[in-house]
Amino acid sequence: MKNPFGYILLGMVLFGQSVFAQNLDIEQRMKGSDAVINKILKDWNVPGCGIGIVYKDKLVYARGYGYRNLEKKLPVTPNTLFQIASNTKLFTATAVGFLVEEGKLEWDKPIKNYVPQIEFYNSELTNQVTMRDMLSHRTGISRHDAIWYKSDFTRQQLFDRLKYLEPSIPFRTGFLYNNLMYSAAGQIIQNLSGKTWEDFVREKILNPLNMSHTLFIVEEMEKQPDFMAPYYEKRDTSILLPYPFYTEQSGLASAGAIISNINDLSHWVIAQLHKGVYQNKGVIPEAIIHETMQPASLTATVPDKYYEAINSMYGMGRGSTSYKGHYLVNHGGAIGGIYSDVSIMPADSLGMIVFVNGTQGYSLPKIIENALYDRILGLTETAWSDRALKDYLKDKQVSREARKKPDLDRIQGTHPSHPLSDYAGFYEDPAYGTIQIIDSSDHLSFLFNHIHLPLEHYHYDRFTSSDDELYGKWPMNFSMDAQGNIAQVKISLDEKEVVFTRKPDPKFSELDYLKKMTGVYELNGNKIEVAISNKELYLKTAPPQHLMPYKLNTFRIKEFSDQIIEFMFDQKGSVTGMQILDGGISTLIPRKK
Repeated sequence: MKNPFGYILLGMVLFGQSVFAQNLDIEQRMKGSDAVINKILKDWNVPGCGIGIVYKDKLVYARGYGYRNLEKKLPVTPNTLFQIASNTKLFTATAVGFLVEEGKLEWDKPIKNYVPQIEFYNSELTNQVTMRDMLSHRTGISRHDAIWYKSDFTRQQLFDRLKYLEPSIPFRTGFLYNNLMYSAAGQIIQNLSGKTWEDFVREKILNPLNMSHTLFIVEEMEKQPDFMAPYYEKRDTSILLPYPFYTEQSGLASAGAIISNINDLSHWVIAQLHKGVYQNKGVIPEAIIHETMQPASLTATVPDKYYEAINSMYGMGRGSTSYKGHYLVNHGGAIGGIYSDVSIMPADSLGMIVFVNGTQGYSLPKIIENALYDRILGLTETAWSDRALKDYLKDKQVSREARKKPDLDRIQGTHPSHPLSDYAGFYEDPAYGTIQIIDSSDHLSFLFNHIHLPLEHYHYDRFTSSDDELYGKWPMNFSMDAQGNIAQVKISLDEKEVVFTRKPDPKFSELDYLKKMTGVYELNGNKIEVAISNKELYLKTAPPQHLMPYKLNTFRIKEFSDQIIEFMFDQKGSVTGMQILDGGISTLIPRKK
């Protein structure tokens, strides 16, 4: 007969940590932590930090360290508002969960079934991608953050661009983080509920949780008395400078626009720890909590290099891991110099909120969180900050040395192939939008979304910006068409080289203008008819040949890039014929009717 006491002892070993955690004295265990946190901030040269700890159903620790505003020496407080960035994602996943509960969609059926207008790059994705795929970053589509970063695209415009995003890996074969999928989820919420993402989240989550100070718009935050200002460390110095607030959030709001504070977020954490219950009221259905915590994507093929965290997975809007034997669920946030982490340990009835305001402190929320969990749970303490700081300083030195040896591939003594004015104009990519190249007489500059930087000649038809401290370096390679005109600019963005093609004169989009060129043209009994379809001209040949806008009254044949057609106008504005340039030979074909 097996010894029943053996099972009891085994249970104590397996679950002893959680049982022990039910009687934690957080205040007692946090003694001495002030010195630890202040030292971390000093070591990393970060102005301020906020920490909130939830135990069971209460916020038991809420404290600010350092400054939320360095110039005015304003301290961080539990009421300090900060941009939670990607910690917004769990709110969006939860909001989608309400639609699932209402029967308006299902987690694991193609989203196309519920939102017919959604399109992805190919039919496989369009017909198979589910909401769980989108929210767990397993569509195979990589980030493409330069599409939304500092852009004015609306949520609908970002949604419409999904069809241009080519997968980087096969569908459901790996984890590729993608903010645009959460933007699309926000648009889907609006399509299915009839309410904006902001109104839906406010109604279903924020109001029931009494998160009355939580906002969505930075400009509104700046009108409040207590908010976190971001900073960055001037390159190769310890001087801290104000980092501009990231404000272009409308289109991407459902991926990262929520602004909150420790007191409000503690209500959210309490509900997460108690299966959706807050103040004895069921706010979030338990099924939603359960589904968002379900592992869906493997975020790493190996544990972290020190093996404190293993089996890292991603659900929907949050990741999970085993941290020194404790089940930890969390998500980070990073935007414009503000970094945060919101986590829970469900089996230990613990939750934590940490945020900082310095770009060089991007790893600090996780470092502080881990250090405090070690302290609170009585775990072997890891020198988290010292270890990470050593790596950071090494990387900083490597970067500093690399900048001393710039332009190793530059070919001296070359010149642009065209006058600077020939490069100026608008260039467009269907996914990334428009970039403007500006001629300022003695140099070029570019304007992409709200990023405007000067360009200098590098070699041949390559130009580059200086290495800007906030926006980095932008190399641009221009190329010519078959006629020798500057036609494209290639820029390395995100995960690949993006080709922007020069935009034609706006007149080409006017239907009345295009209609003037339709009709039959005849030469020596040979007829060619020009027709129009979807605001594009084409030749009725077999097969049809499509006319692409080139210059005013002039088109390039899409199928033969070295062939040009120019329509001839008389003084009354009527078309009299078309001139075809092919292989250096020009042929004029009169218009018959």
